[in-house]
Amino acid sequence: MGGDDGVDLDGRRLRTRRSRAAMSAAAFDLLTERGLDSVAVEDIAVRAGVTRRTFSRHFSSIEEAVLADLDQDVHLFNDALCARPLDEPPLAAYRNAIHDWLDAEYSGPRAELLVRRWELFQRFDDEPALFAGYQRIRLAGQQESVRIIAARMGTDPVADLRPAAAVAVGSGMLIAALQAWAVGADPSSLPELIEGFFATLAGLTSDIHHEEAPS
Repeated sequence: MGGDDGVDLDGRRLRTRRSRAAMSAAAFDLLTERGLDSVAVEDIAVRAGVTRRTFSRHFSSIEEAVLADLDQDVHLFNDALCARPLDEPPLAAYRNAIHDWLDAEYSGPRAELLVRRWELFQRFDDEPALFAGYQRIRLAGQQESVRIIAARMGTDPVADLRPAAAVAVGSGMLIAALQAWAVGADPSSLPELIEGFFATLAGLTSDIHHEEAPS
């Protein structure tokens, strides 16, 4: 009996994930076809093959549905950050976690998903409500990253500035890469751009170390 209940629960969870994914994909497709102002909840429900009530159980807005995959990306990145070796310096762990996340989610046969993310980022200039939603997701993810780095270091993120500083620098490089990626013409260029910005940071940091102290 207990085993059957477990199988049934797993089945419901799988159906829930598939339903959310279908609604998010439908919302994104309709966004690219019409623009956000011309998309209604009913349109998404019909496209995804669900009821309006089902949509409302999963998402509080159309923007939330469109951005659902980005929200998931933030959680997956933080999972990758948690998994980095504990002896890695904080910024190195952040940088390596970015590549672990990209390799796991967007390499090989999943590379086409990165194209969809690129297309979404290109819409932000024309869809301020989406960009605002993305900013909320990003900031919440960064706060969680600070807690993860602090736990790795065994320190208090309020009293110790290092976790927040590491995340601010690492996320800054990622944001700069994402912005350059969104205005570029090659959806596959994101890993290279990320490496380029981190390499530039290393050079700038070296320059600072070699400057004379102010008199």
